[in-house]
Amino acid sequence: MNDLWSGLSAPVQDGLWLLLILLPAVVTGVLVLRSLRPWPLVRAMLWRFRGPNLLFVLLIAVAVGLGIGLLAQERGLRAGTAAAADKFDLIVAAPGSEVTMLFASVYLQPSDVGLLSGTIYDEVATHPEVALAAPLGFGDSYAGAPVVGTIADFVTYLSDGAIEGRMFETSTEAIAGAFAPVGLGERFEPAHGTGDVALDADNAHAHAGASFTVVGRMAPTGTPWDRALIVPIEAVWEVHGLANGHAPGPDGAGAHDRIGPPFDAAYFPGTPAIVVRSEALWSNYALRSAFTRDAETMAFFPGAVLAQLYRVMGDVRQAMSVMALVTQVLVAASVLVGLLILTRLFRRQLALLRALGAPARFVFAVVWSYAATLLACGAVLGLAVGWLAAALLSRVLSERTDILVTAPLAWPELHAVAGFLSVATLLSLLPGLSMRRLPIVEALRS
Repeated sequence: MNDLWSGLSAPVQDGLWLLLILLPAVVTGVLVLRSLRPWPLVRAMLWRFRGPNLLFVLLIAVAVGLGIGLLAQERGLRAGTAAAADKFDLIVAAPGSEVTMLFASVYLQPSDVGLLSGTIYDEVATHPEVALAAPLGFGDSYAGAPVVGTIADFVTYLSDGAIEGRMFETSTEAIAGAFAPVGLGERFEPAHGTGDVALDADNAHAHAGASFTVVGRMAPTGTPWDRALIVPIEAVWEVHGLANGHAPGPDGAGAHDRIGPPFDAAYFPGTPAIVVRSEALWSNYALRSAFTRDAETMAFFPGAVLAQLYRVMGDVRQAMSVMALVTQVLVAASVLVGLLILTRLFRRQLALLRALGAPARFVFAVVWSYAATLLACGAVLGLAVGWLAAALLSRVLSERTDILVTAPLAWPELHAVAGFLSVATLLSLLPGLSMRRLPIVEALRS
């Protein structure tokens, strides 16, 4: 049986799970409605009390929609963060926190980290299995956008070569991310630090006189680099009064005219991180082992660090799923209490049906169908509310994190709605049981 299940495709497995979750609702409906036709009377009840009915449906839809919207958002956030780290195969940094370096290098979050020397960079860059070794330099900003120093090959790799304009060729030129606050041909002066630190008067004028001209703009990548201003790493070193990684010529000049590798280890001021790429997948594992040294460097896969974070988020997702289901059940129970009260409004009509010879089972089927219809309509409408909630939350998160987050509804959300519907149909038996024991004479007199 396990082999048969494992041989099925993922969509087939998800579809079978959906049918299995809906099975209690289907079985309950078949048993209650067997050989009965209560729908004309149910439609009349729905129309007669359309105001309260609509209110109940909207209440259920909001509860279901917010629950599945949050679940979809969690999945979308995981997918967005993973896609943002897709171009970062391996990162080499000074020993410390892998999570800190992940957020600093991939998501451009300001961090105070150690530097790697020119000797270490040269060892990484000249390794026979390394196809790309891109040093990163950060710490400055402009109008809230991070200013990041690196090499031209990494910009080309990050953008897949989709650059409007041209690549920077001197240390006074820059490439703007797709949503950076500077356009082609415009100039900007970086400030030291980011956020409130960059707005401080001393920091804002720390690099006075150093300016860059934007000569190219990257196509959208769906990552925080879309808001970055990327300059040659030599420019980051120079504006801080450091050497620029290149030895001067015989006459003492010429170093400022060069950008990009190879760098001279003696004039290499240091870099907080090196993004490493290899052509072969197996080589990345060998490189991680080669550059993981307790006293000098650490090398890690951003995907592996994200997997650890996802395990924590997975526990959060399970907790959110349980909380969402409990919330939905509580809302459904509250609605059913309201339905119990609402059915008192037409208890005389139901008693009249009994007096005219309608069996108690028919009255039970009418009330159950009425309650189940409201709950089912609320659940289906909740899918639309959930889709809208997920879309709005995705837009907010994308703006706040600069990570492209999309959260379309998928099988997990359908499973959650199906579970709610099955539980709700079982709870819908309670109003029917209440009306089944209805005292006919007393109800007619009232």
